[in-house]
Amino acid sequence: MPEINPLLGSYSELFMLLTAGTYAVAFFAFAWDVATSGRVAQLDAARLAGQKAAAQTAGAQGAVATAVVADPGLTYVGTRKAARVGVALSILGLALHAAGVVTRGIAAGRVPWGNMYEFCTTGAFLVVAVFLAVLIRRDLRFLGIFVLGLATVMMVAAAVAFWTPVGHLVPALQSYWLIIHVSIAVLSSALFTLTFSLGVLQLIQGRREARIAAGEAERSGFMRIVPSSLTLETLSYRINTIAFVGWTLTVMFGAIWAEKAWGRFWGWDTKEVWSFVIWVVYAAYLHARATRGWNGARAAWLSIVGYLCVIFNFTIVNMYFSGLHSYSGL
Repeated sequence: MPEINPLLGSYSELFMLLTAGTYAVAFFAFAWDVATSGRVAQLDAARLAGQKAAAQTAGAQGAVATAVVADPGLTYVGTRKAARVGVALSILGLALHAAGVVTRGIAAGRVPWGNMYEFCTTGAFLVVAVFLAVLIRRDLRFLGIFVLGLATVMMVAAAVAFWTPVGHLVPALQSYWLIIHVSIAVLSSALFTLTFSLGVLQLIQGRREARIAAGEAERSGFMRIVPSSLTLETLSYRINTIAFVGWTLTVMFGAIWAEKAWGRFWGWDTKEVWSFVIWVVYAAYLHARATRGWNGARAAWLSIVGYLCVIFNFTIVNMYFSGLHSYSGL
């Protein structure tokens, strides 16, 4: 069994604290971007009102009774300096985060996924990493305030509520299945985090579009940097499809590992039950949207409920329910 390196573990914790601070500043940069776009929208209100009046005069009132939204292709338009600063800080934070995760693993002599602290910090790393990877091809900077906000909360929760000193794994976790099972679970959870953010924005944008179509005044100008609710829903559906496959593999590989560790594939342990509940909710979401015509707000709410189940499984189940999966380290 490898020797624990407390000094390297302390460096890892320092990197994690620096990461949390950097993510917090990036969150404020994205928030400033949202606030700035809102002010720009107010300045455009008079111009748009003039265009609407001209269209009404020409008999084309229905043509302008739509919400102004971002390009559905999610291409990069405009400079948005605050958003660029947010992205740059996110990249810096991710580099610090990678250093924290790697040094934690080296200090423990294993993959750093053995307790809630390590799962939470690695999960936040993948949330930001996936977000930045998608930014290479698509302009999802409007998600920055959500993604960096959630990542900051995860890092603070890890440091305050879930902190665990560097240590060895319990015997049941000393298996190569830890790498397979947990890595897929963390990545799937990161993707679910993105679709949760998309679902929330979809609900906000959908209500805004309905108000404007009804002839009400614009009240959420900052949503102009966000694509239409339909675009958000389509993107969320595609990501949820990938994440659902990952979660299916998580449950399957967990069952195989359980058979090797405890001699049975399924034992109705609390963690197993809630992992299955999550699978059922997202399966219902995909089925309802694809075959039953559940779209719009109903689909968004079902996706959000699925993510709330993920959070419940990670926090409440790990902290307050005892069982064979009680490896929180708390």
